[in-house]
Amino acid sequence: MGLQAAPPHATPKHPPPEPGDHGARDAASASFAALTHKLDYLDPADIRRVRDAYRFADEAHLGQFRASGEPYITHPIAVAGLCADWKLDAQAIMAALMHDAMEDCGVTKTELVERFGVATAELVDGLTKLDKLQFSTREESQAESFRKMLLAMARDVRVILIKLADRLHNMRTMEAMAAPKRARIARETLDIYAPIAHRLGLNRIYRELQELSFQHLLPWRFAALTKAVQRARGYRRDLVDRIRADVERAFAEAGISVQVWGREKTVFSIYAKMREKHLSFAQVNDIFGFRIVVSTLPECYLALGVLHQMYKPMPGRFKDYIAIPKANGYQSLHTTLVSPLGTPVEFQVRTEPMHVVAETGIAAHWLYKVQGADTGDAQRIGTVGLQSLIDIQDETRDAAEFLEHVKVDLFPDAVYVFTPKSKILALPKGATPVDFAYAIHSDVGDRCVAAKVNGEQVALRTELRSGDVVEIITAPVSRPNPAWLNFVRTGRARSRIRHYLKNVTQEESAELGAKLLAQAMRAEGLEPPPGDESGSGSAAAQWQALIRWSGNRSRRELLIDIGLGKKIATIVAKRLAKLLAEAGAKPNAVTMSMNRYLADDSSPSHAMVTIDGSEGATVQMAHCCRPIPGDGIVGYLGRGEGLVVHTGECQTGKRLFQRDSERWIPVEWAEEPQRGFETGVTVLAHSSKGAVAKVASAVSQAEADITHIDMAHEPGHSTMELRLVITVRDRQHLADVLRTLRRSSTVLKAARAKPT
Repeated sequence: MGLQAAPPHATPKHPPPEPGDHGARDAASASFAALTHKLDYLDPADIRRVRDAYRFADEAHLGQFRASGEPYITHPIAVAGLCADWKLDAQAIMAALMHDAMEDCGVTKTELVERFGVATAELVDGLTKLDKLQFSTREESQAESFRKMLLAMARDVRVILIKLADRLHNMRTMEAMAAPKRARIARETLDIYAPIAHRLGLNRIYRELQELSFQHLLPWRFAALTKAVQRARGYRRDLVDRIRADVERAFAEAGISVQVWGREKTVFSIYAKMREKHLSFAQVNDIFGFRIVVSTLPECYLALGVLHQMYKPMPGRFKDYIAIPKANGYQSLHTTLVSPLGTPVEFQVRTEPMHVVAETGIAAHWLYKVQGADTGDAQRIGTVGLQSLIDIQDETRDAAEFLEHVKVDLFPDAVYVFTPKSKILALPKGATPVDFAYAIHSDVGDRCVAAKVNGEQVALRTELRSGDVVEIITAPVSRPNPAWLNFVRTGRARSRIRHYLKNVTQEESAELGAKLLAQAMRAEGLEPPPGDESGSGSAAAQWQALIRWSGNRSRRELLIDIGLGKKIATIVAKRLAKLLAEAGAKPNAVTMSMNRYLADDSSPSHAMVTIDGSEGATVQMAHCCRPIPGDGIVGYLGRGEGLVVHTGECQTGKRLFQRDSERWIPVEWAEEPQRGFETGVTVLAHSSKGAVAKVASAVSQAEADITHIDMAHEPGHSTMELRLVITVRDRQHLADVLRTLRRSSTVLKAARAKPT
């Protein structure tokens, strides 16, 4: 189960037991008997339903075996046992027993609904992979499976608890698999499942998944570090015993009842620290720590005082996660003290309820709930903990991009910042005000124009620090800036920005595609059918036939492809004309001749595509020649790039025309362009003090803006060459700029840059 490929039992690597050999079946029965001992918190009716689900799953998996040779039913029983440890309800235990039934045994959702009810069937369906669909890559399959799991989690958080139990048991029993498959599943677990466990506060599972992943990914390093830890444990046993005795004695003298547990860093966390800080094993001092559990909240802070009186605290190593809990609900006081041997030792102080939440996270709800209690609290915690992941899957359709955003968003470390109303938000390290804005609401992020941190205005790329008070300034007309993608850190912000930019591009491309198709159809003497593919009638049927021929899913998608240059308007028009002819339509000679007349007419209002600067991302000015109003221009439909405008004299454009002439279309400037356009200017100037400032002043005097400047200057030379990119209105404005530059005393020569 999970995002892995085929299930472990798919082809038995070991022969099944002989008919007379009941050992394996007895083992399965024995394991179910062990499960029933864990279900004593359920009432007898629920236990009967669980037993019925077990019989159903046992029958469905009959004859299937895991790679180890065990009957496959042992796996669902083990998963159900892990769920029972969390005291999940009967529906969840039943779903755990049947979680592979739909995927591997041909059981339908309808069967499950009829026999076990809608709620249990929905849980099983949420856990089922999408292996019946054909995906182009394994990554796409993984992303789509994960997307479906997220949708199910949004409805019911028990899905992820069962999923994590399933993955944990698979990780514990992977020895019989081939090494490459073990490594792939371990990498996936480390990237996706362990961070989700951490996000939900399931720290015990989080640590074990990390440890097992490390063991299967890097077995030699795992073995070497494990031996080193065992040796260190022997060397430091006396120190650990001494610290424990000191702690217990100090709390007894203070009259505070505590439980003291020694805590050892996991092998994976030691390895991660060695890599992150470039340390040898001998340099990792804080391998051991202690956990102090007290009775009440005030005693947590009293306990802190006792510890600080006993050993000296290390400056800067105290964290209060009780006053400011982590995003997953974790609460504890953390302090690092200097031991009698001078080594740092971390102490965690918490109450018993805090300890349960720290170890089991969202599952703590079921561990402590009273009979008949509503599961709404846990559902709320789960939804909040994974809300950003749900938002990402809503806004991202590309599988690889989706998985990338999810991995970014499953961060283990965080900074804690405040809204002006003192609400706390957890963001990843390196997060910026833009990430903060999107964490508040997508609309706030979209309309963000500036930010204040601690009352002072800062750049939007400023990295936030814990304790910052952040205020976002918005404007109704503001829109996401593509440059934000260079510095945002959260997957939610990144996916939202990309989603917006993609939608804007598609709208513009669809509009351009409609214009190009209409023009190409007029060349055939016809007009495109009215309406679209929805509805009935001959026009809808013709659009449907055209969409099937093109391989697109809708008329809008076809128009977008035409606007982006992925499909040629003339070819699509010829196919549509053929469909119209089959339906009895005849070319109109007047339309055809008018189209030829319009194509030859010099009036901008008759141009196929009019350029006024408001077209957006689908129309680009070629950087090789940088056309401006007044230049003769032509349009090239790049493959997936939209319309690229070149000057008529551009050599690059001429080469493209010779190679791909069918992609060229006539374009003309509008009478009144909506904005300025960039063009290149080369300036030869005296190499004197303040020369660049004088050139910039001359450009500004001519009411133009410099957007980029390059200098070619060698020490000792009396002249230097400046290459400017300036924004002008048209050719007349450019001529004014050049005249102003030539009048400057420091300028020897100024001219428009030649196309590159």
